[in-house]
Amino acid sequence: MQVDAQIKIRSNPYLYQYLRENSYWYKYLNRNPLAISRMEQEMKEKYKLTPKDKLENVSNTLSLLEAFMNVLK
Repeated sequence: MQVDAQIKIRSNPYLYQYLRENSYWYKYLNRNPLAISRMEQEMKEKYKLTPKDKLENVSNTLSLLEAFMNVLK
């Protein structure tokens, strides 16, 4: 695996954990270091780090807070 790919993986704990859990990515990254962007996208989908997931999380938190406020009334 190329050094720049290793540095990128080591600098992001989520990528590092994802690579440890899905070892088949070692083979892909050794053959094509540019595949790291695909791996990063899969990691974001698995750990729910996409912008869509973050907005959904905020929406859920706000609805929970609204329900809590309604109970207090």
